[in-house]
Amino acid sequence: MADIAPVLKAVVPAAGLGTRFLPATKATPKEMLPIVDKPAIQYVVEEAVDAGLSDVLMITGRSKRSIEDHFDRAYELEEALRAKGDDERLEAVHESSDLAIMHYVRQGEPRGLGHAVHCARQHVGREPFAVLLGDDMIDARDKLLRRMIEVRGQYGGSVIALMEVEPDQVSAYGCAAIEATDEDDVVRISDLVEKPAAEEAPSNWIIIGRYVCDPAVFDVLEKTPPGRGGEIQLTDALRTLADMPADQGGGVYGVKFRGRRYDTGNKLEYLRTVVQFAADRPDLAPEFLPWLREFVRTQDGVGDTADS
Repeated sequence: MADIAPVLKAVVPAAGLGTRFLPATKATPKEMLPIVDKPAIQYVVEEAVDAGLSDVLMITGRSKRSIEDHFDRAYELEEALRAKGDDERLEAVHESSDLAIMHYVRQGEPRGLGHAVHCARQHVGREPFAVLLGDDMIDARDKLLRRMIEVRGQYGGSVIALMEVEPDQVSAYGCAAIEATDEDDVVRISDLVEKPAAEEAPSNWIIIGRYVCDPAVFDVLEKTPPGRGGEIQLTDALRTLADMPADQGGGVYGVKFRGRRYDTGNKLEYLRTVVQFAADRPDLAPEFLPWLREFVRTQDGVGDTADS
C-alpha cells in the first residue's frame, strides 16, 4: 500500500470570480460574503483546523487581497477596540488571525479546480492533503473531514465526500459509481463522471466539496487534459487514480455523508444558509425566529400567479 502518512495540510481553492453574485462580488470576493457576521471562508478554515489541519494554503486570484487581510492582524482596529474596552469584539477579531498558519498562492488564470489544486504542489510536496471548497459548508457538529482522514489512514489512496441526491440533481455535480465495503459509510469508487445527464449517471451519489488526496494526484493532474467546460477537472484526475495500483498512490474511496451541508454557491442557497445559521444562534434566535414567523405569515399568497 502507498505511504499512509498523516494528513496535516489543507488546500482551499478561492480564486473563482463569483459571477453568480455580481455586482456584490465586483470588488468583494464571494468567499468574504458574510454568513450573519462571519465570512463564509472562515467557517471553512475553522473546519480544517477542527480536523487537525492548522497549515492552510489558500489558492487565490486577483482582487482577493481582502481574504489575506481577514486572516492577518489588524493592529489599528485592535488598538481601537482595546481602548474602548470592547473585549468581545476584540476577541472576535483575534479569532480569525490566530486560527491557523495561513499561506497563499495565486492561480494565474481560471483553468478549473484541478489546475487550482495543482497550484498547491510546491507547498504540499509529497504529503497527503485535504481540499475544502468554499461553496460547501459542513455543520461544525458533523465531523466529516475527520472521518475522511480516518478512512485515508485505513485504506490509503484518496477519499472523497459523497451525498445522496434526487436523480434530477446529479447533472449539477460530479457523480460516483460505487462499490460496497465492510463499512456502511465507506465505498470504493470505480468511476467518476463530471456533471452527467440524469440518464447517464452511474448513481445518485454526488461529490461534495471535501477531498483527501494522495500526493500522486499532482503527477496525474499534470497530464490531465482539459475536460468539461475546457477546464482541468479534479474529478478526471481522481478517475485516473481510481484505476491505479495502491503502491502508486491509487485507489479512491468515498465517505457517505448524511449530515448537515450548506451550499453558498448561488443566491438562493446562500440566503437559506444565512437564515439557518441565524436561526441556530442563541444570541439572535429569540428575536429573529418570531419575526421570521410573522414575516412568513404576512407573505402567504404574495407572488402567487394562479388565477383567482
